[in-house]
Amino acid sequence: MSGPKKLAFFLPNSFTALNMGCGFVSILLSFKGNFYYGCMILLLGAIFDSVDGRVARMTGTQSQFGEQFDSLSDLISFGMAPAFLCYNRFLVDHGRAGIIVAFIFTLCGALRLARFNANIDKVSSNYFQGLPIPSGAICTVGLVLISTEFDFITKFSPVAMVYIVFIGLLMISNVPFNSFKDSSIIKKHRKAVFFGMIIAGALTLIHEQIMIFGFINLYVIGSLIYYMTHRSSMGDMFQWNEAEGEDEETPAV
Repeated sequence: MSGPKKLAFFLPNSFTALNMGCGFVSILLSFKGNFYYGCMILLLGAIFDSVDGRVARMTGTQSQFGEQFDSLSDLISFGMAPAFLCYNRFLVDHGRAGIIVAFIFTLCGALRLARFNANIDKVSSNYFQGLPIPSGAICTVGLVLISTEFDFITKFSPVAMVYIVFIGLLMISNVPFNSFKDSSIIKKHRKAVFFGMIIAGALTLIHEQIMIFGFINLYVIGSLIYYMTHRSSMGDMFQWNEAEGEDEETPAV
């Protein structure tokens, strides 16, 4: 393999490794009680995660190795690191219950990744099957971040426990979450969407501790409301898993 070709294969995996590194450092920072920087470096990991796949597609270097490496990296950065952040911020005083809640989030993240890998060729690119694990991680990161701005939130740790479990369950649910990859609304209103993104980015830079929590929960709540109001047309979107399983188990007559 020539030098440029080797570099092309190395480049996307380097971003994946950086993502994993961000998750690892975030775990260390959470144990030191440095929750703000633990959250921010995890958000940096999410940026690296969004880049590696695009780089692989641009360079034509997609591979099974890259997909598996990316999933392992995501489990550390978006499954384990957020769980440690939440545990050290909200759950450490709740004994076994706190450990179980943190583990539930990590377990749901692992199940989410396993299901995604198993169904990667079946799920439509327009919708995610359940809340994507990076989004789930940002939900918990947002909760920790807003608690660094309003410290009294840590006094409502039982509410935080319910929220963490709820986000974990959303990741393994069949609720469709829009990926916005081929959204007709975005295509029709590109200028308005672009302007809105600029405003959202500016607000996040001004007050990230509040805005990150607000924007990610706006996405989650909006997706849930849309699903509830369009359940008749979207309810069977991911039922092909069960249908195919039944076909395979039914003996030929």
